[in-house]
Amino acid sequence: MRFNHVANRLDARHFEAVVTMLTTRLGFVALRRTERAIWLRQPGSTVDLQFSRSDTTHRDADKLRSQVSFLSETPRQDLEALAAWFGAQGLEASVGAYSDREFYLDVPEAFVDFVIEAMRPELADYGEVPGLETATKA
Repeated sequence: MRFNHVANRLDARHFEAVVTMLTTRLGFVALRRTERAIWLRQPGSTVDLQFSRSDTTHRDADKLRSQVSFLSETPRQDLEALAAWFGAQGLEASVGAYSDREFYLDVPEAFVDFVIEAMRPELADYGEVPGLETATKA
């Protein structure tokens, strides 16, 4: 099997706002759309994001541990810009920190089971990982 996508849930009322943010602010492209879901990919990436509409009002209590993560040289500033964008759309958004190099954005009315994380690129520099090169060619 080969890794294809990650799926998360968005509140149905704010589904289009989040899709608009991903496409206009982060350059994602819609790959496929159904009545309940959308599959998106950021150019240059090989893993897709699927978002499903959720009618539940129950938020995951520990959603800070579940992230859609991005690399950034200026992670806090980038997330604060996205928070301001959501604020202009009438959605409350907040930025928090896991550390001085890892930050997260939560939009409680829209994100059901995840937050958006931005972290410094060096945190994803794993060096040489045995078996990874052959695994990615499979």
